[in-house]
Amino acid sequence: MQPDSSARKEDAEAIRAALDEWAAVLGADGVSNAPDVLGRYSRTTQAEAPSPGCVVWPTTTEQVQSVAQIASAHGIILYPISRGKNWGYGDACATTDGAAIVDLSRMNRILEVNTELAYCVIEPGVSQKELYDYLQENESGLWMDASAAGPDSSLVGNTVDRGFGHTRYGDHFLTCCGMEVVLADGRVVRTGFGHYPNARATHVYRYGVGPFLDGIFCQSNLGIVTRIGLWLLPEPESFEFFYFQAPNEDDLATLVDRLRPLRIAGTLQTAIHIGNDFRVLAGSGRYPWEEAGHQAPLPPDTRMNLRRSKGLQAWQGSGSISGAKGEVRAAKKLLRQALRGVATVRFLNDWKLELAERCVFTLNKVGLAKVLGRKLRVLRPNYELLKGIPTPEPLISPQWRLRTPPEGGPCDPLDAGCGLYWISPVMPMLGSETAALRKLAEPIFAEYGFDMIVSFILISERSLVAIFNVSFDQSEDGEPERASQCYDALVNAMHEAGFYIYRAGLQGMEKLRTGDPEYWEVLGDIKRALDPEDLIARGRYIPPLDEG
Repeated sequence: MQPDSSARKEDAEAIRAALDEWAAVLGADGVSNAPDVLGRYSRTTQAEAPSPGCVVWPTTTEQVQSVAQIASAHGIILYPISRGKNWGYGDACATTDGAAIVDLSRMNRILEVNTELAYCVIEPGVSQKELYDYLQENESGLWMDASAAGPDSSLVGNTVDRGFGHTRYGDHFLTCCGMEVVLADGRVVRTGFGHYPNARATHVYRYGVGPFLDGIFCQSNLGIVTRIGLWLLPEPESFEFFYFQAPNEDDLATLVDRLRPLRIAGTLQTAIHIGNDFRVLAGSGRYPWEEAGHQAPLPPDTRMNLRRSKGLQAWQGSGSISGAKGEVRAAKKLLRQALRGVATVRFLNDWKLELAERCVFTLNKVGLAKVLGRKLRVLRPNYELLKGIPTPEPLISPQWRLRTPPEGGPCDPLDAGCGLYWISPVMPMLGSETAALRKLAEPIFAEYGFDMIVSFILISERSLVAIFNVSFDQSEDGEPERASQCYDALVNAMHEAGFYIYRAGLQGMEKLRTGDPEYWEVLGDIKRALDPEDLIARGRYIPPLDEG
């Protein structure tokens, strides 16, 4: 990517001067522009990405303030990351060359866990595993909501990019309450009631009084979030995981239309994931190159053979029901009735899952239960995610197209050489919408030589989001370029048809800047008011000010 051509001082001399000042605040180990460090922070799962000018690691809000003030004095662009695990959406890479990466991973304190009101207050470096372990070790009786980004990913980073998980608190921004944000000039803003001294409701009532500011600090570049409150779930009396399969490609539309009334009524409250066979196959991380005759995308006959051997159908869905025993019992009955004739619903709880795994272990000794064993290995990570348990298993999926995948199981996709683009359009929760999107996307994947890996997720009461993977091998000549072209073609076609993505990586930012110009003008006005030099994450969601 070409360096930024603006007149601001992002040259090596400005970086060197700022590094000395940052080192005085952060310590010598809190700053670096060593080539190997810059190389790590320019790695990407996408076709290309900018290179940073340096990296800083603050450990407190006060240090973040100093970092921002020094950057402002030298005209250096800052790019904040929480833990840098934003694979498929830009990783830890800045939006421009020469930026200073502000890595907040050392700000990893769990500041409060309130067991009576079921919330926590955390810094951006807190990983999913760290919060989960804390809740378990302290016998809190609380569950968190976990995304599929792995145990080492940041809860704050996912929340401020409006990511989602699996439980009824799956909409992470909706369950965020009270933020602390550092602005470009070093001022600290506390949202909701948090700016009042001794406010008692900061983390239990989101809105405070006056304009609701939290939203402008999500999917934006208006400030650096240094702490948030997150609501947690009390462990329920009864928990039942459910899963179902449907044999025909067109069954997806029926599944969505049958599930929608239960979602709107509140009978089903969790995010419900419905993935195609490729979604499960990719979960093995191993493309069957030998069986496919080294062809890609996967030939239809090979695909059908894999379905049969692994006990898959066209669509696999899962979710959970929890609450009082009577509520769960009634909801199970309604779910069975809703899907009758299109899919058989099966339920699992802790003792059933343990019993099934014991049976598989015993039967496998005599060569039986292979298909059941495979199903349980697929279901276990989904089961855990619906109980708020972070799991690394979804990180196998990006390895799908690697010619020489790493030995062992899940790992950092960047370490494995994975290529990955996520494409995530949102649509009304209607079966006809899913059919239209599938009809649009399938030939584009085929044209560029990629398998259409997709999940349709009932994320709220009235909307669903489709999550498509463009998975590729970074080391294969020409494949990154084709993946980039496929991404462009898919997003362009989806936007033209009215299916707009809810979240973007580096390559998708400009594709969002269409529609009414007044919308982007207002965002530019807010940016000028809070960051007139356009120094925080220039070009992330809000267009660069010099383009206005």
